Amino acid sequence: MGCCNRRCGLLAGAVFGALLAVLGGILIPAGNSIIEGTVKKEAVIENGTTAYDNWVSTGAAVYRQFWFFDVTNPVEIVENGATPVVVQRGPYTYKTRYLPKENVTFTNFTVTFLLPLGAIFEPSMSVGPEEDHITVLNLAVAVMAVPAYSLTPTTLHGVVERLIKSTNSSLFQRRSVKELLWGYYDPMLKVTTGLFSPYNGTYDGPYTVSTGEDDIANVGKILSWRGEESLTFWDDKYCNMINGTDASSFAPFVDKRKPLYFFSSDICRSVSASYEDSLDLKGIKVYRYTLQPNTLAAPNVNPDNQCYCRDPKVTKNCTMAGVLDISSCQGNKPIYISLPHFLYGSPSLRESVLGLSPSPEHHDTFMDVEPITGFTLRFAKRIQVNMMYGPSKVITVLKQVKDYTIFPIVWLNELWIV
Repeated sequence: MGCCNRRCGLLAGAVFGALLAVLGGILIPAGNSIIEGTVKKEAVIENGTTAYDNWVSTGAAVYRQFWFFDVTNPVEIVENGATPVVVQRGPYTYKTRYLPKENVTFTNFTVTFLLPLGAIFEPSMSVGPEEDHITVLNLAVAVMAVPAYSLTPTTLHGVVERLIKSTNSSLFQRRSVKELLWGYYDPMLKVTTGLFSPYNGTYDGPYTVSTGEDDIANVGKILSWRGEESLTFWDDKYCNMINGTDASSFAPFVDKRKPLYFFSSDICRSVSASYEDSLDLKGIKVYRYTLQPNTLAAPNVNPDNQCYCRDPKVTKNCTMAGVLDISSCQGNKPIYISLPHFLYGSPSLRESVLGLSPSPEHHDTFMDVEPITGFTLRFAKRIQVNMMYGPSKVITVLKQVKDYTIFPIVWLNELWIV
């Protein structure tokens, strides 16, 4: 999975915003047209502007912090049907987004580019080495068993059972942080697999966005992703819409009364954030925007989410809140995205796995936007990766499973700050 696209070099933008704030105090008596004109000129994505310098290359570091859910009772779960108990371990931190955009091409007020992906382990920002071992759900068993009981005849259960036994596999596995994140050879799948594999040396995109030269209100808006103007993952035009920017910047002169929209390739959809508060960030006034609790609400609470409900059986007839099935954009792997610790999710999610403690302070996603330039100066994107498994009368490691379970694997905080 690729991460949300992020502008990393924000320091110059912050300085630019602070300068405008000072100039504003001087020039406002003479009218704000000079300030407005300067901002609009510098916010356009074209060679030589402040926006372009911050957009094309890296500056402020972007980090991904990972917290794993270490399973403490794997044997009891498989043999006795015990409720899983997990302990959070982390953070394990990697520097990401340190490579400049590639294949940058300008055409008719648009720019197309690729985002190169890479991750470098940061020991000083981690609780231990990336060789630390964690007990988590066996990704291969989850991937192979889900189709066996939900989409294909029960005769296939026996095939999966024999494969599990022949490879000495089980419902849970113990692997290093590095393996789980970036890949390991799996004896069941007979391929390299991992939560984010492949990652290093790959690309997200291509993206085509508006430069804002013809209309500054559209600067940074994503016009297409992977050559398509809309997504193909969902069975609905609304859910397939690509809205807004990549969250690294927005149009200048932000109106806090209106939500900000952005697209995340991580979760295969567009979302919006609403104004929460005005803050001081190193002497610069910023607007704090947060995702609304109904972003992942059940369709009976937020009807706009009806088209994101793909499996009524697992989601209790689409009444389960707090999770998003992204299997359609992850090669049909049973992957569900949520906020960390199932924040704002249905209570049943935390009842089926013990050891979770959701906290808006630590688990909500937010961004701090400088309102004059529209640049995002601080961002914390927090998402949790879960996989689903369920009962089987044939597969031994699933015989004691009582119901479909959306199981937490890891949650991440993608963070930048000026």
